[in-house]
Amino acid sequence: MRICSLLPSATEILYALGLGDSVVGITHECNFPPEVRSKRVVVRSRLPHTDDPAEIDRLVREFTDRGESIYRVDGEALRDLDPDLIITQDLCHVCAASPDDLGAVLATLRGTPRVISLNPHLLKNVWNDVLTIGGATGRDAKAQALVRKLKTQVEDVSRAVASSTSISARPRVACLEWLDPPFNAGHWVPEMVALAGGIDVLGRVGIPSVSLEWDHILSTQPDLIFIMPCGYDAARAAAEFAATMFPEGWANLPAVKLGRVFTSDANAYFSRPGPRLASGVAILAAAFHPGIPVTIPSNSLGRLPFVHAHRA
Repeated sequence: MRICSLLPSATEILYALGLGDSVVGITHECNFPPEVRSKRVVVRSRLPHTDDPAEIDRLVREFTDRGESIYRVDGEALRDLDPDLIITQDLCHVCAASPDDLGAVLATLRGTPRVISLNPHLLKNVWNDVLTIGGATGRDAKAQALVRKLKTQVEDVSRAVASSTSISARPRVACLEWLDPPFNAGHWVPEMVALAGGIDVLGRVGIPSVSLEWDHILSTQPDLIFIMPCGYDAARAAAEFAATMFPEGWANLPAVKLGRVFTSDANAYFSRPGPRLASGVAILAAAFHPGIPVTIPSNSLGRLPFVHAHRA
């Protein structure tokens, strides 16, 4: 089977199911596992390169307002690869290529590949996507085993939180998916916060992220803040945090005064609806409740330094 994956999370699922050799086409953002970088890129961003988050937000809004996709599907590459299966998504047209982006190209292909479109909003949807991909590729048993493993990982974290005698209260947590302008983290992240023993003060389970005013964020007075910019690794998130112009009142937030501002590799553990979300739950729990017996990937949790407010 020849498979083209038009979203990074599907690429991760395919490799987790032992289908790396069957993957022939990927997106420019597919980077895990590292060996995937040798595959041919069939989807690229149309956005000009910039590290300015405000500029990225402005460009995305401009494309969206014009009804244009921010992705370009390489029709020539797809024709050369002649895939049997294409996996895309219809969850977020900012995060990955959609069926609409693919539509015009499909008519030019020699064959008629099967197209699977994923649309997860909750962890159970992500686990079901693993089963869907497993069923479409003849890896049902391996997919079922992987889902059992991921569910067990999450259940173990929740059990550790529930049984710990050192936890007096669930922290009130603000998860920020973007900083300029600020967005809360949505979809499965509020669910992950709850499973890790926290209370999400900005998001609601299964609901997409939205742009927020800083005054609203400040009004929630979170005990802990988690910086998880969509598409960023931990180093880039930390750099973005250091450069952000925070409003007056930021330095007085309980989370900031207590030094409970954290970050991680959002790309790996929070943004992408793939297998590593299970590790994301453990990472959150380790930040919320230091000392509980959970295992997290090496160097996956970072504490951000205190910063004074910059914006009057």
